[in-house]
Amino acid sequence: MKQREIQNPLLRRSLGILLSAALAGTSITGCGANPNNSNPVSETVTLENTQAGSIDNASDTAPSEEAAASQAVDEDSTPAENESSEAPLYPLPTAAEDAGIYIEAIPELSDNFIRGMDVSSILAEEKSGVKYYTAAGEEQDVFQTMAEAGINYARIRVWNDPFDKDGNGYGGGNNDVATAIALGKRATEQGMKVCIDFHYSDFWADPKKQMVPKAWEGMTMEEKSAALYDFTKDSLTQMLDAGVNVCMIQVGNETNNGMAGETLLPNIAQLMNAGSKAIRELSAQYGKDIKVALHYTDASDFEKLDSIMYKLSSFQVDYDIFALSYYPYWHGTFDNLKKVMANIQDKYGKETLIAETAYCYTAEDTDGSGNSVGADDLIDAYAATVQSQATALRDVCATANEAGALGVFYWEGAWITVGDVNSDNSPIWEEFGSGWASSYSAAYDPEDAGKYYGGCSWDNQALFDAQGKPLESLNTFKWLKYGTNAELAIDFVPVTNIELNVGGEVTLPDALNVVYNDRSVTKTAPVTWNENDVKAIDTSTAGKYTLNGVLDDETAVTCNITVDKLNYVKNASFEDSDTSMWTVAYEGDNNPTDFQEKNADAHTGDYSFHFWSESDMNFSIEQEITDLENGTYDLKAFFQGGDISSDAKMELYAVVNGEEKTASFTAQGYANWQEPTISGISVTDGTLKVGVRIQCGAKGWGTIDDFTLNSAQ
Repeated sequence: MKQREIQNPLLRRSLGILLSAALAGTSITGCGANPNNSNPVSETVTLENTQAGSIDNASDTAPSEEAAASQAVDEDSTPAENESSEAPLYPLPTAAEDAGIYIEAIPELSDNFIRGMDVSSILAEEKSGVKYYTAAGEEQDVFQTMAEAGINYARIRVWNDPFDKDGNGYGGGNNDVATAIALGKRATEQGMKVCIDFHYSDFWADPKKQMVPKAWEGMTMEEKSAALYDFTKDSLTQMLDAGVNVCMIQVGNETNNGMAGETLLPNIAQLMNAGSKAIRELSAQYGKDIKVALHYTDASDFEKLDSIMYKLSSFQVDYDIFALSYYPYWHGTFDNLKKVMANIQDKYGKETLIAETAYCYTAEDTDGSGNSVGADDLIDAYAATVQSQATALRDVCATANEAGALGVFYWEGAWITVGDVNSDNSPIWEEFGSGWASSYSAAYDPEDAGKYYGGCSWDNQALFDAQGKPLESLNTFKWLKYGTNAELAIDFVPVTNIELNVGGEVTLPDALNVVYNDRSVTKTAPVTWNENDVKAIDTSTAGKYTLNGVLDDETAVTCNITVDKLNYVKNASFEDSDTSMWTVAYEGDNNPTDFQEKNADAHTGDYSFHFWSESDMNFSIEQEITDLENGTYDLKAFFQGGDISSDAKMELYAVVNGEEKTASFTAQGYANWQEPTISGISVTDGTLKVGVRIQCGAKGWGTIDDFTLNSAQ
């Protein structure tokens, strides 16, 4: 039979590897294999599954002699050697490529760096009618599109039984073991490794809830540990037997506050070790080096994470990787992230990675169901644009690499719009589970999913647009090492916000800072404001105004102006973690005060200045305010408290020019907020000191919140 020439050199090389491996009788494995294993799992990517190009009658095609000779697997070589000779289906670039977005290179990045994506929703999306395309608009398997973009690892969540008694799915992808196998096989066929994320719950597990699976309710710890071991071992066995290239397992998802209904650390540790034991046994049985990962969030809290790791070590929990969720708009600075990751490795000897991250490409909702992150959540460094999304992803990867982490997984980059934004898509979400939760979840999770079920809340953070075409930011993964060549272009112009006092004078900027695709370029650009918008501003009374303007290149910009009585106290409600502007003084060895995070005890927001002690207390909190305009000011604050005798001394005070004004107040019980006020404070040198002092007996308690200093003029 005449051999048909294969024109695609990448495919020709891949087929040569695969056929040579088959002739040698050795499976190509992504995580290592034991040649003496009596129960090996073949992970050879078959010709029928190869999608590097279109080939008819592939079984009739032989590899070229050159490919067979150069890629043949030596029967005497070790599996590790075979693994190292494995060629990727889609090689990464070897130099900077031309692109429409700019990616700064990370030259020292290893090709083995995990460039991962959580793909859990894809099957439900496709069942709901979603189609995925290439950048050219041709329909294509989304796993191939991701692999071509440099993604080398797929993360897939698994719930024990995400269905009600009638078989209706809870939503969020309806991710049971069968779904994980279907997704895992497709990822494996495209040369990806697979990370399985066991939630050990029937639905979402996160810091707010870690619900026990229905089948495990009422079990003792010994019974639950055995059930978790059995579930892990049975599920993983099914996956490996199906040919899924599982190389990492998460034992739990964001387990900061519990797992599988357990909240006490000794119990959680016992469950984690049960899962780890099952993985270790199968890893040995199948000859695969499967890493065990634990997963936590709140990467901004160094001390809390260090405490968790210390306790894990104390309970001798068996794991390899301490994985973190890190979302730039929720979890603090890159410097702190590096500090956390360095501590994981240096102090506790564990590997680390980013298990979840994401950023918006638009602030708009595309499926009519609302988003988890919108315009109010954006941080200064990145706007809601494709370029900023790519830059944020690149910066997370650069930080992880600098910290010595294994890599980064982007969370649910293909979870996009189902149906039309102007339509009622709930019937689709309900039938196929493509929304974050369905109404059927109420039977299991009545307090959250059962109340707020609906569509996808992540569509504006996907790496595909609402029509299923890949955004250019998807290619960030393959461009990480060498970067891109792109023309200098404006990414965004930060919105200008101006606050001024009633009666004040508006001064508009005549030039604005511009953020470019290449962040190393810093320039300002002249701006012209709309004359009618400017004339409409009335500073004689409180109000809000939006001004429109344009740069010289016709880029549209805006300026928000708020006219109101300004509060000159910094961090007046203690919501900012930086409290350095406040000075706290106290008598004795123990500080009876703290900046407390407890919404129920705050006047507004989540934080307040709190006090309590077993002994008598005498303390103050104050702030010096400078650069005030000379004039008259009014000061007030809010206080609630109890168990304080009537002879206690509690007062709001203001010190100006060495003279003090005070306003006394009393404790009237929980949530009975008092509002001490000092009026007519005359400032003549631009400086004013304000504060609260309290002298009371032991076990008195209270919170102070919402200082306000306004101009009285």
